Amino acid sequence: MIVFDLASKRKSILRIEEEMSKPGFWEREDSKQVVQELAAAKRAAGEWSSLSEKIKEEKALLELAEEEQDDAVLKDVVSDCDKLEKLLGEFRLRSLLAGGHDRDGAIVSIHPGAGGTESQDWAQVLMRMYLRWIESRGFGYSILDYQAGEEAGIKDVTIQVDGEYAYGYMRGESGVHRLVRISPFDAAQRRHTSFASVFVFPQLDETIEIDIKDGDLRVDTFRASGAGGQHVNKTDSAVRITHMPTGIVVQCQSERSQHRNRDNAMKILRARLYVHYQEEKRKKFDKLHNDKKEIAWGSQIRSYVFQPYTLVKDHRTGYETSDVSRVLDGDIDPFINAFLGSKAKC
Repeated sequence: MIVFDLASKRKSILRIEEEMSKPGFWEREDSKQVVQELAAAKRAAGEWSSLSEKIKEEKALLELAEEEQDDAVLKDVVSDCDKLEKLLGEFRLRSLLAGGHDRDGAIVSIHPGAGGTESQDWAQVLMRMYLRWIESRGFGYSILDYQAGEEAGIKDVTIQVDGEYAYGYMRGESGVHRLVRISPFDAAQRRHTSFASVFVFPQLDETIEIDIKDGDLRVDTFRASGAGGQHVNKTDSAVRITHMPTGIVVQCQSERSQHRNRDNAMKILRARLYVHYQEEKRKKFDKLHNDKKEIAWGSQIRSYVFQPYTLVKDHRTGYETSDVSRVLDGDIDPFINAFLGSKAKC
C-alpha cells in the first residue's frame, strides 16, 4: 500500500518556492540542494497525480466492461492494471529515497575476503550480479579499476554507476556478502564459506567541498594490468593515491591516460572521504548519546547458500528467497525494496 499525501507535498512545494523568492537565496551554500529538493517534490507530485488519473480511468473502464460484459475490454484493463501496478511499485520505491545523496550516481567497490581463489571468484560473481542489475535498470556504468585474480575471479573492482537514484537504490548493498557452496576449486568437493565486501559511495558533484590537501596525498604510478591490457599496460598510466591521514587507498587503471586515471582516482577518493567523515560524525553523535547502533560498514548483511539447501537471506530485514540463481542473475530489487522499507519505518 502506498501512502502519499499530495496536499502536504503541494504545501512543501509552496514553502520551498517562497524560501527561494527571498533576497540572498542564491548566495546561500545550500541553494543548489534546495532547488533539487523542489524539483524532486514537483516530480513526485506530478507522478502521483498522473498515476491517480490512470487509476480512475482504469476503474471506469472496468465498470464499463463489467456492465457490458465486454471480454475484450476487460482483457485490456487487466493488462493495463498489471503495467500500472509496476509503475506504482516504482513510485513507492522512489518515495523511500529521501537521503541527501539518494538521487546521485554511485561508485561501487567489491573486494574479496580471505580465502584466495574461492573468495576472488565470489567477488566476480557479485560483480556480474550488480552489472546485470545495473543494465536491467537502464543505468550506464564504467569500470574504473579492475584487478583480475591469478587463477580466477578478481582481486578488486570499482564501478561507476551513472543514473538518477543509483546511489539511493544501491546504498543498502554496502557490507559483507557471504557465500556457502561446494567449491569448484576443491577437488574433494567440500563445502566452503566465502566472503566479499561491497562498498557503495555517492558520486559527489563539484559543489560539495571535501578538504583534500596535496601534502596529505601520496601518488604512485605503475603499469596497468588485467582487462584491457593491450593498450593500457605499455606505460605507467595506472594511478594509486593514498590519503595518509586516513589511510584510504584508491586506484584507477582503466584509461590510457595517466591524467584521466588520476582524475577518476580523485573522484573515488572524494566519495570515500565524504562517507568516512560522515561516519566519523555519526560515531561522535552516537557516543554522545550512548547509542550502540551497529555500524553498517563491514557488517555481514546477506548470505547466499547453495549447500545444504538453497537460500538467499538478508540478515537486516529478514527478507529471503530460495531462488539463488535468479538473485545472482541480477534480481535484487526485492532486497533493495525490503531494505528501503525497513529504513522508512525507523
